[in-house]
Amino acid sequence: MHEPLTQWIDLLWTRGLRVLIIFIVAIIFIRVLKVLTTRLVKRAKGQTRVAHMREQQTQTVAGVLYSLGVLLIAAVAILMALPEFGFNVTPVAAAAAVFSLAFGFGAQNLVRDLINGFFIVLEDQYAVGDVIQVNNETGRVEYFTIRRTVVRNPHGAIVTIPNSLIGQVSNLSRDWSQVFVDVTVPSDELVGRALTLLEKIVGDFRADAQWSAALVDGPRVLGVESLSLDGTVVRLQVKTALNRQDDVARELRRRIKLGFEESRIPLRQAHKVELQGQVIPPAAAS
Repeated sequence: MHEPLTQWIDLLWTRGLRVLIIFIVAIIFIRVLKVLTTRLVKRAKGQTRVAHMREQQTQTVAGVLYSLGVLLIAAVAILMALPEFGFNVTPVAAAAAVFSLAFGFGAQNLVRDLINGFFIVLEDQYAVGDVIQVNNETGRVEYFTIRRTVVRNPHGAIVTIPNSLIGQVSNLSRDWSQVFVDVTVPSDELVGRALTLLEKIVGDFRADAQWSAALVDGPRVLGVESLSLDGTVVRLQVKTALNRQDDVARELRRRIKLGFEESRIPLRQAHKVELQGQVIPPAAAS
């Protein structure tokens, strides 16, 4: 009567103690992993956008590493504890290998999403709040995970892009923005006179205290861009603070229009504005 009870007590004392030790060691490893990944996070030392972006990037990387590490530690602990309950680990490991292979074939896109998302974070290609151009879509990054990127385009639509489909990315929200303004001078007008007037207009614009904070470099007159039957196309360039290119371009076009009207130089062609490679449809010159 007492012999089975004694056997159960011995079984619990030996195998139960081993299982307890395995899980205690696993918990210790998880705690150590948490400390190590927390130290990877670089806290923002200032209020600059770059500092906050660096903190956000390292937090994402640390979270990914911690999640993967916890899964690995838990899997090893379970495999070490199974023999104590009388299970043979070899068939279990073989079944796990077969399942992993089948899962890998069935979830190739998901794996590519995760891998590409990890490298997007690691390489700091873009972050939430940035305006990007990817897969013929341009918009603000509303939400980002390791699996997908959610962008709101200029029409207000939410576009969800799996990270595996993201290839070449143009980030329009880093450091500064740029805009080109083309002015067409009629063929019967003197180009030299128009260039001199444009130099005066951009000089007054640069000296305007109300707009100096929005200007990084320029505006500057680059010169004659092309020749056509309609006239001579003169190109202007200006680098602005982030997301101020539209405001600066509108004000620059307004001043050009007023300056040409005062000098009685007609403008027959609409203006064309390019934002970092993205062409804006021409607007009427009037």
